[in-house]
Amino acid sequence: MKYILLLALLTLSLYGEEMQKKKKVTLGFGPYMQTQPYKGVDPLLVPSPVIFFDNSLFYVRWSRAGMYFLGDKGEEFSWGLSLTAQPRTYGYKAEDSKYLEGMDEREITFEGGLAFSVSYNDTYIETMLLTDILVRYESWLFKTEIGDEFKLGKFTFYPSIIVVYESDEFVNYYYGVKQHEARADRAQFTPGAGWQIGAQTYIDYPFTDKLAGLINLRVDRLPSSALNSPLIESDYIYSGLVSLIYTFHY
Repeated sequence: MKYILLLALLTLSLYGEEMQKKKKVTLGFGPYMQTQPYKGVDPLLVPSPVIFFDNSLFYVRWSRAGMYFLGDKGEEFSWGLSLTAQPRTYGYKAEDSKYLEGMDEREITFEGGLAFSVSYNDTYIETMLLTDILVRYESWLFKTEIGDEFKLGKFTFYPSIIVVYESDEFVNYYYGVKQHEARADRAQFTPGAGWQIGAQTYIDYPFTDKLAGLINLRVDRLPSSALNSPLIESDYIYSGLVSLIYTFHY
């Protein structure tokens, strides 16, 4: 317990001066859509809150939250090591399509772990080692994202490339077919680990000093080890968000 308190005190001392500065908060809300690669399964469509906040101790980046415990934030160069957590909106139920009848449910989950981020001016790179908090796929994954920022007229773009190494257990949980799930048109299938590659961009358009529109567009290609799964009808997952956002300082 004393080591946790010492770590907390060290973190607060490292970021105490930075936390005195005025902070920016962005809040919004809008529909989020994600296609499903599984045969006959409709896209996921859910309302989604949008929060962007970073006070050099805690942060929220849309649906991911974290707490720094080491780092330094400068005008041009910043770095941080943090604990982080995010939802994983993959999965299906047997009743989602006729083809999936007889399959066990693959559940959505939350992932948590360590994140290391570095930024220089408008360019950033972030690497995360995440594990399954709710013990669905009972394993881990390794994610790296590299992004930048540029303006075109009133529009601001935030494009990035995302590379995710998914473990044997992860790929097998979401794309495999167990022995008791197999049938004549759905053979048993046990895929191995693989790399998922994605690209995305945020697009921001201001209406006023505080009110803006935000769009997120993303595409991910499934790992090659999953592409022969009898469950799959698409090699890609497409997702996106449209939101109205409000930004203020405190």
